[in-house]
Amino acid sequence: MAKLSGLPDRALRRISGMAPLRRWLSVIAIGALAALGQAPFGLWPVTLVMFALLIGLFLKVSDWRQAAWLGWAFGTGYFLLALSWIVEPFLVDVARHGWMAPFALLGLAAGLALFFAGGLALGRAAGGGVAGFIGGLGLAEAARGYVFTGFPWAQPGHVLIDTGLLHWASYAGSLGLTALVLGGAAALWHAVSGGRRAAVVVVALGLLWPLGATLRPDAAAPSDAPVVRLIQPNAPQHEKWQADKIQGFFDRQILFTQAGEQRPDLIVWPETAVPVMLNTAAPTLEVISAAAGGVPVVVGLQRYDGPRLYNSLALIEAGGTVAAVYDKHHLVPFGEYMPFGDWLGQIGIHGLAANEGQGYSSGPGAQVIDMGGLGAALPLICYEGVFAQDVLSAPERPDFMLLITNDAWFGQVSGPYQHLAQARLRSAEQGLPMIRVANTGVSAMIDATGRITAEIAMGKAGWRDAPLPPPLPRTLYARTGDLGMVALFALLLGLSRIGNRQTAPGI
Repeated sequence: MAKLSGLPDRALRRISGMAPLRRWLSVIAIGALAALGQAPFGLWPVTLVMFALLIGLFLKVSDWRQAAWLGWAFGTGYFLLALSWIVEPFLVDVARHGWMAPFALLGLAAGLALFFAGGLALGRAAGGGVAGFIGGLGLAEAARGYVFTGFPWAQPGHVLIDTGLLHWASYAGSLGLTALVLGGAAALWHAVSGGRRAAVVVVALGLLWPLGATLRPDAAAPSDAPVVRLIQPNAPQHEKWQADKIQGFFDRQILFTQAGEQRPDLIVWPETAVPVMLNTAAPTLEVISAAAGGVPVVVGLQRYDGPRLYNSLALIEAGGTVAAVYDKHHLVPFGEYMPFGDWLGQIGIHGLAANEGQGYSSGPGAQVIDMGGLGAALPLICYEGVFAQDVLSAPERPDFMLLITNDAWFGQVSGPYQHLAQARLRSAEQGLPMIRVANTGVSAMIDATGRITAEIAMGKAGWRDAPLPPPLPRTLYARTGDLGMVALFALLLGLSRIGNRQTAPGI
């Protein structure tokens, strides 16, 4: 530890001694390295080290303006790497949208970095110190999940989803995991700087790992659990709607639906898997039901109601009867709809997945569907699985979550794996299993603790029968949501105000 104790100060002095441009480029690079903890890389120790460096820099800033610039530079680098998959939708139709890709990535990264900037500025204005850092950035991350319809993708706490610390999300949600990352980074910084008390905190935080694994309940499916068939057609987005390919992808799903000697209790197709509108789909749904041998089938498809178009999920029973319909209500801005879309449509600007004008219309909200012997399902379509509040807004507690998605939009590098990780997080938060079916992968059965019990790999066409795990009792997070963590972050800001009234020299 003695050899390491001088490293933080030397690193800060080196960064502080750089010319302004090189200094801020270095901070952007540190932010990018911090994103390596996100899926699919999973290098969470790198994230801790980079956030520890950020804390060291934050403790040196002289005022809230410097803190804001520091947060913005770090956040820009962080989101540039973490959200690099955002270029993929623009490459589906390169001739039409390809030129937008770099602007979309730069704009999104720089825009979301404003939350980091605001968080560090707030923390410094409140008094600074570690409490100000954690409280300010924590509140900024809470706001990021709600402001402008919200976008809580790639939160710092997400780097812990594939670790034994995931269990703590059942108590405090994603923001709780973020607090563990920020607290661990702060303790690491002070421990390496020579703080003995901080070293004790590092050890205490480390003990949360095995403790979480020990406390995690058994959520295995019993021997008589219902069996669900996951259908993954693997239709690349640039081919999915080609006239000469549509029938082939549909036939592939019919084949997978018919396969196997044993009939499952439910069959699930992914988002927009049926290539006809629900309004005129009766003959198609009869074909699907016949292939299923009367087993209920959940399908993703579109429907219209007058001038409105919806991205929908339908439960199909014997004979092609539509037993229930759910319309996606949390839409992707600039993807499924365009703000001011009617006006922008007149000048040729449309959402990537929208047909024209404002694109899809929003459904009435969360609902629960009776799935007979399987229990009650909370349907989610794609983007809705990113938002804990969409799950918490269910009118009643379901027995499981049912998410259908088309991750072909996200490519095959990082986006689909990050989306899958967030699905696991939703299960751990709520104590509910999830059936997750994706067009190109990864389709998975997830138990109520966030563990994947069965899956179909990325980029593979196929089907998989998997028992549906049981739900667990309602978790603390399911009862309280994010209120507890927001209150904790606000308390830390207050403590910062009380305990850190002296300013420090600028970086």
